[in-house]
Amino acid sequence: MKKLLKFLVFAAILGAVGYGVKAARGRSDDGPEWKLIAVERGTIVDKALATGQVVPEQEISVKSQISGTVKEVYVKVGDAVRAGEPMFRILPDPTPTQLNDAERQTELAELAHTLASSEYQRRKALFDDGILAQDVYDAARQTYDKSRIELELARERLELMKEGRLQKAKGVDSIIRAPTSGTVLEREVDPGDPVVPLTSFQEGTALATLADMSGLIFKGTVDEIDVGKLEVGLPVRFKIGALPNAEVRGRLTLIAPKATEEEGATLFDVEAAIEETGGVTLRAGYSTNAEIIIEERADVLLLPERLVIFDDDQTFVELPPSDPEGEPARQEITIGLSDGLNVEIVAGLDDGAEIVQRPPKEIG
Repeated sequence: MKKLLKFLVFAAILGAVGYGVKAARGRSDDGPEWKLIAVERGTIVDKALATGQVVPEQEISVKSQISGTVKEVYVKVGDAVRAGEPMFRILPDPTPTQLNDAERQTELAELAHTLASSEYQRRKALFDDGILAQDVYDAARQTYDKSRIELELARERLELMKEGRLQKAKGVDSIIRAPTSGTVLEREVDPGDPVVPLTSFQEGTALATLADMSGLIFKGTVDEIDVGKLEVGLPVRFKIGALPNAEVRGRLTLIAPKATEEEGATLFDVEAAIEETGGVTLRAGYSTNAEIIIEERADVLLLPERLVIFDDDQTFVELPPSDPEGEPARQEITIGLSDGLNVEIVAGLDDGAEIVQRPPKEIG
């Protein structure tokens, strides 16, 4: 019985040693534990990723030069307008002091015009009789013309302040018109809303935002790691979240010379022109990822980069052994372009060659 027990213990030890040797050599009872991955042909792209939005190349904020309240609204979001088309009518809301000042200014202008008219008629009669010099007559006529224009202006200001419109448009108008052709992206006010005018001292109330939707661009940011590879003119492919199947393409037009800090990351602003929409309708504000194509190579040998062994300045892969019980042999290769997952094989392997992929190492 003791002999049998010794024999079983000895056999168990031999088995454990044998298993350890096989495990160390990458083997199991069913054959090698590693897998074989074939070299294939394909396309590899070195690219930088920028995140941002589709936006109009230029947005224009429509504002009023007179204060008051919104009386009428002629547009809604999404409308296409042409330059000069009415968008809003503002009803002036002057204070009692402003209205009183306008009335007094009109009265003063009327008085000045009456005096200038009388003086002009008197000097004209003297000039016609040959008694008055030409330059004196011309000065009287100039004073008369100036008083007439100032009276018209004062009356128009008073009319605009009271009625909110002018019979003869001149200067400031209560009708706010489109400064350029475009699409109404936002309408900020409704009838009854107060309006603060645009002046040298204040920005004024934004009534609406216009943009030419035929000139959409991409604005985004790229990480500092990639910006050194970029240059204006590189092709760009856009991945739009709302349009996953759209093939939208363009070209890089701007790389900011100065970085910005965002949540601890150093980023650079970039812009790209959208040249091909793939037949889809783009809208301002679409969240977009832009793939900036730094270099692209088609029909080249590719291999997963995880299979490449880097040893100083040399690169190797492991080829399956000719002997089933042997170890994989190293093969030196020359690699080219990498996209972070796959790498281009320039020399050292043929199409269809099989490369050893060892199982991941266990930790612990």
